[in-house]
Amino acid sequence: MSRSLRLNRLLQLLRRHRRPVRGQLLADTLGISLRTLYRDIATLQQQGADLRGEAGIGYVLQPGDTLPPLTLPPEEIDALVLGLRWVASRTDPALAEAARDALARIGHALPADRRLQLQTSGLRVGPARPLEAAVAASLQVVREAIGSQRRVDIDYRDLAGHRSQRTVWPFALAYFDEVPMLAAWCELRGGFRHFRLDRIDSAQSQDKRYPTARSTLLRRWQREQGITPDWLPPC
Repeated sequence: MSRSLRLNRLLQLLRRHRRPVRGQLLADTLGISLRTLYRDIATLQQQGADLRGEAGIGYVLQPGDTLPPLTLPPEEIDALVLGLRWVASRTDPALAEAARDALARIGHALPADRRLQLQTSGLRVGPARPLEAAVAASLQVVREAIGSQRRVDIDYRDLAGHRSQRTVWPFALAYFDEVPMLAAWCELRGGFRHFRLDRIDSAQSQDKRYPTARSTLLRRWQREQGITPDWLPPC
């Protein structure tokens, strides 16, 4: 882990706690020594983070540390809370952690009255069926491949249980309550196909990017499926 990434990770860890966190716990979580942790804390303080505490007691990050104040109206705060809580409960571990970190980051940047509204929001997400380990692993592979526009090799079982090896160009994920679905261009079939994540026995991302831009694949798929785009550019 690079030092800049480690410093950002340390900030994220502190944002999750309202009370002082022991230095040893922070060091263990980051996989560094206490001496390195103390140096990192001093660096963050020099960079302007309002980080208070001392060795042997613990450290706490004061709200509004590194982002300018946000002036979100109550409805937008509710939307953020509900959406991020949904992501945290229904996606792969990496994306779920990112959602929790985003919620903590936003909370620290909000003015005091808006921060209280976020922390006491009555909007909750109902219990979700836990993702199987294999599904969560495949989900992270294809999600990251979508972002990097890389081919993915998958072992797939169809509805009848027939197995096949496919190379696909993933460009969209749909998170249904039952199971996530992948939309991709399938090299074997020469067309767009949809894959249930619980029928992907293994997924391996290639180093090679696929030749068509993800945005182009998405537009073609939307036209073929008769789907109205859910994002519109600003007027």
